[in-house]
Amino acid sequence: MMDLGRHWPSKVVWTRPHRPKHNKKISMDRKLIWEVFGSDGAGLMGEGGRFHGGGGPRSASGSGGGKEGSRGWGLAAGGGGETRERVGLGMEAIEVFRLGVMGHSTFFVASLKVFASDYKMATLAENNEFPIENNELALAETPEPENNIEEETPQPNKRRKKKSVVWEHFTIENVGAGCRRACCKQCKQSFAYSTGSKVAGTSHLKRHIAKGSCPVVLRNQGNTLMAPHSAPSKMNEIWNDVNNTPKRRYRTTGSPYVGFDPDRCRHEIARMIIMHDYPLHMVEHPGFVAFVQNLQPRFDMVSFSTVQGDCVATYLREKQGLQKLIEGIPGRICLTLDLWNSSQTTGYMFLTGHFIDTDWKLHRKILNVVMEPYPDSDSAFGHAVSACLSDWSMEGKLFSLTINQPLSEAGIGNLRSLLSLKNSLMLNGQLLVGSCLARTLSSIAVEALKTAHETVRKIRDSVKYVKTSESHEDKFNELKQRLQVPSMKTLALDDQTRWNTSYEMLVSASELKEVFSCLDASDSGYIEAPSAEIWKQVEILCTYLKLLFDSATILTGSSISTTNVFFHEVWKIQLELARGVQSDDPFISNLTKPMQEKFDKYWKDCCLVLAIAVVMDPRFKMKLVEFSFTKIYGDDASNYVRLVDEGIHELFHEYLTVSLPLPLTPTYMEEANGGTPKHEEAQARTLLSHDELGLTDFDMYIMETTSHQSRSELDQYLEESLLPRVHEFDVLGWWKLNKNKYPTLSKMARDILTIPVCTLGPDSVFDTMRKEMDSYRCSLRPETVEALICAKDWLKSEPVEVSNALVKMEFPI
Repeated sequence: MMDLGRHWPSKVVWTRPHRPKHNKKISMDRKLIWEVFGSDGAGLMGEGGRFHGGGGPRSASGSGGGKEGSRGWGLAAGGGGETRERVGLGMEAIEVFRLGVMGHSTFFVASLKVFASDYKMATLAENNEFPIENNELALAETPEPENNIEEETPQPNKRRKKKSVVWEHFTIENVGAGCRRACCKQCKQSFAYSTGSKVAGTSHLKRHIAKGSCPVVLRNQGNTLMAPHSAPSKMNEIWNDVNNTPKRRYRTTGSPYVGFDPDRCRHEIARMIIMHDYPLHMVEHPGFVAFVQNLQPRFDMVSFSTVQGDCVATYLREKQGLQKLIEGIPGRICLTLDLWNSSQTTGYMFLTGHFIDTDWKLHRKILNVVMEPYPDSDSAFGHAVSACLSDWSMEGKLFSLTINQPLSEAGIGNLRSLLSLKNSLMLNGQLLVGSCLARTLSSIAVEALKTAHETVRKIRDSVKYVKTSESHEDKFNELKQRLQVPSMKTLALDDQTRWNTSYEMLVSASELKEVFSCLDASDSGYIEAPSAEIWKQVEILCTYLKLLFDSATILTGSSISTTNVFFHEVWKIQLELARGVQSDDPFISNLTKPMQEKFDKYWKDCCLVLAIAVVMDPRFKMKLVEFSFTKIYGDDASNYVRLVDEGIHELFHEYLTVSLPLPLTPTYMEEANGGTPKHEEAQARTLLSHDELGLTDFDMYIMETTSHQSRSELDQYLEESLLPRVHEFDVLGWWKLNKNKYPTLSKMARDILTIPVCTLGPDSVFDTMRKEMDSYRCSLRPETVEALICAKDWLKSEPVEVSNALVKMEFPI
């Protein structure tokens, strides 16, 4: 007989002082038992509510009662000092017995439900399927008693049987002193269970089975994913048969279950290829195919053509959303053009749009990648811009262009003539074409390194001597510690394709020059130590490279800066280079002269744009222009200040005179929406149009008076006091708050502050060479290349965070 007393509550016997208040119900239960089981079964309910067998309260009854053919199971209940009492129950007596103990022994009722069917119980016992420790069945079979009273023998102190359904799939194994592990019956993988008195629980075991982590379970179930609940067990089936309730589910803390969706898998593969620049042909690589088949055998692997179509479909889907955003922008859009080379002598033009949306958020999006068969021709840039404007329906919205390389006069002329057909050129096109600041800084830095190439070579050789030998580096570090040099810099060889690494190499070597001097005396192999004059030249070179480095670093941030930030950086470089050219030191003058020649061209091309942008900053306005021009131009500063003042007033006047469509009346609105006006309304509209011919002078009067009032709007802005130079000032946020106060000026500020000064991404700012398209992408169709590059930019980018960095005001004197 199975001893289940240790599974029941400590007490199921009611004594007289604690007799329940359900006497009426108990008496009904006794009557029902009597009718079903006869006098033998009536012993289940004794006088006073005691549960006992026919032999009395202290007797033990075997299998008593039950209909013909039913074999009762002896269930033991007791504990807490009470004498154990056995009740003999057949399968049919379960519900009758449940009525008497409902609400007083929930676990008792649950135990009866679990072991209700003697047929299923026998099956479990015969198949040895009860999950307990060491896979031993806790069934103590005893011969069926013959209605005689037996003295109950004390039960041994047995360990409580495991109740969790996970033990249908696991056994517990002792692996050491006080350490036990749960072993999966299917895949034989072991998991932590207990160490000493600490028990790990069963949640991780449920996840192993319920989530399909077990490979054997996954194969046995036809390669289908399991739900995030435990698999139905035989014990659960017994429960459901008796109780007729939904199957018990063990919820996990993992992610919600998502069924297998092959279309979504294809979509995610396309996104993965786009986001990480994987080759499209990877879906046909044997290693990747095998990986996917083992991961999800039900997925039919896609071909190159299929995944190419999926990537293009992702691009078109994202493009629709971006097109709606561009159509709704209230201002104009600025473009940057970055030309990439390729090994096939073709070029790829990257066109990036910069614009501010209705919420005054600055966006930067790659709009097109156009393959140019003849990238060096004068018409290459014009062709790419024309294709972009046509593709995005932006005719009339273009405000400026920023190009990464200088154009010939013929190229600039072709570009302006092409754009003037459908775009009004502000300030006669002076704002239309600008140069890339990052390219300019790189070219100047390369020129400086080239001028001082002998000095740079000696420092590079010294660093190479230390870094290419472990013993040399150890000796160098030992000398550094002995000399107690405070520098935290570490030596590193430069990458000559990125000029910032050369600058950092020179800076670190200059700070450690004392160590190099001592290394010359202590290491006989180090024979080309730089002289004191070389170290002096290194310091001078680092001083001018630092100007370029600080300005370029602003362009490497994850957020883009509005145009006003760069005026201060640019005029400092212009001033210092102009002073360097006039220096009496031949090394300084020879170093800065070629640098100044290159930068002076950029200053002349972009000075007006940057000056107008800084005027749109309420912290500086015209005051910073006046101050900086005085430093740069001296006595002639007033002439250049006047040019900026006239330019900003002329630009403001153009914003006033731009013809905007008047609001539609309800009749015109109905027609614009596709409706047909009535005959009387159409006739009235015709009369109105004839009447408007006589109001031309009135329209001119309105324009003139409005222009006069709006001009005072700019003057009022310039006359107001400057705002404090607080940290993290949001210039776009300020104009958003003051757009009602300055309705026309805010429109101009929105377009001016959008003008980009750089055509390169943050990772290419310090490059000394033009970017080159890799050979794999060159082998793809141009449309596919455009889809992959643009979709990656759109998927990873949100509205770009605008840099609110404080403009530094350490003015050189």
